[in-house]
Amino acid sequence: MDFQYYENLGLKTERAPYRVYKDAPLNTLVENAILSGEGKLSKEGALTVTTGKHTGRSAKDKYIVRSASTEERIWWDNSLSEMTPETFSKLKEKVINHLNGENHLYITERSVGADAETNIGVRTITNRPQHSLFSKYLFRYPMKEMSDKDFTILHAPDLTVDPNEYGTKSETIVTTCFDTNTTIIVGTFYAGEIKKSMFCVMNYLLPDVNVLPMHAGANKLQNEDTSVFFGLSGTGKTTLSTDEGTLLIGDDEHGLSDDGLFNFEGGCYAKTYKLTKKGEPEIFDAASTFGAILENVVLTETTGEPDFFNNSLTENGRCSYPLSFIKELEPTSKGGIPKHMFFLCADAFGVLPPIARLTKEQAMFYFVLGYTAKVAGTEIGVKEPQATFSPCFGAPFMMRHPSVYAELLGNLLDRHDIKVWLVNTGWTGGAYGEGQRFPLHITREIIRTVQANTLNNVPTQKDEYFGFDVPEAVKNVPTSFLHPRQTWKDPEAFDKKAKELAASFHKQMENFGDFYQTNIDGAPTYKA
Repeated sequence: MDFQYYENLGLKTERAPYRVYKDAPLNTLVENAILSGEGKLSKEGALTVTTGKHTGRSAKDKYIVRSASTEERIWWDNSLSEMTPETFSKLKEKVINHLNGENHLYITERSVGADAETNIGVRTITNRPQHSLFSKYLFRYPMKEMSDKDFTILHAPDLTVDPNEYGTKSETIVTTCFDTNTTIIVGTFYAGEIKKSMFCVMNYLLPDVNVLPMHAGANKLQNEDTSVFFGLSGTGKTTLSTDEGTLLIGDDEHGLSDDGLFNFEGGCYAKTYKLTKKGEPEIFDAASTFGAILENVVLTETTGEPDFFNNSLTENGRCSYPLSFIKELEPTSKGGIPKHMFFLCADAFGVLPPIARLTKEQAMFYFVLGYTAKVAGTEIGVKEPQATFSPCFGAPFMMRHPSVYAELLGNLLDRHDIKVWLVNTGWTGGAYGEGQRFPLHITREIIRTVQANTLNNVPTQKDEYFGFDVPEAVKNVPTSFLHPRQTWKDPEAFDKKAKELAASFHKQMENFGDFYQTNIDGAPTYKA
């Protein structure tokens, strides 16, 4: 087995009586995770693990090495902290020394992206078998021979560093150097940091070759029509892209060019809170398969079955598994130019309709807006719904200014007949706490109707406050659902809340100055 690259990196590959596992098979990684005490098996054979204090991404602990190649290209205002090349080198040395002091070492050689032209290799080096299995699932089989130009992830979740020594905000660090193509992750066991670090890399690289990177799911109909689902966590991106009767291309990360779309990943990382067989059969079955990884999911003590309604660890419980666990799957992980794009938001104020058709200008506006809402209880101090804006529906992962991605989107909309729709998967009949969330079967019915191309030219009604076009009727959907004002007990209270939300959209977009003024035609009709 060739370890020359790793030896040149400074890693100790002779570790008797321990060893280096390179691209170890599933059963070996599961067995080692259990023997090391990292996890245990559920009744169905899923590897169940916990991640300690970090049950989600450490957004404030993200760093990029500032150098001549990055200082003018990175969107530094996006909660990205800078790190010097000297500090990065010092941290890298510490991580390698730490990994050399461990027992077993686990390496995967994988890749990111189903497109041969833009595919990049990624080596993940960790001391944890569960995270090696995760990288085996979420990244793809290599499409070409690995080289020194490919990316390396040095993963040491149990390493504790002194923030004062490295000038960081905490003991947790997720940092990338684009000059050496290296990412370092320390101080967090949350597996999502591994996959999202490479998503950030793709978001940085792809605009240079006219490919739009998307925080979105995608699926394909039997007639080859494809759809894209943009959305933040909890808006239904994974749920809607894995609908029965469609072929899943991917649930989270894709690229789109004039040649079509392609998935970045080799697996899925689905949320599990309130997961049911009836509501999400494909995901439920995947989570009940030997080899799946259940992260921060509580097992019922007497039966060993996952309790997906127990949020005592977190509401961000996750299941990771390879795409092969999905029965209705597009094997190439690719699709043509999408017929439809869906911008998913969970409007907790209850004023947006479940479906609205967007013009190109409106699509540009809402893409950069990236609206959803937090509800009470999701974060400390959140006692009532709060508007949340994440440009491009994935700001934490966007390395360039949002206008870069918006321009790519606008160019694609100009060249291709792509229909763009705003979909509210949030509340109706009142705000969170008074109204109800749109039933999943209603949202599914709307999506399926759009995908059947039967809403392209139906009569619409222009929304009084937001200006987009709302279909007057959708088959099998109560008309009142389409016009939220009709579902409120107090219409005047609806008007007040709709005006407040529309005004907040304008206020948010004012942060983008020239882009806002250029795309003002896509803004809500109402402005305070």
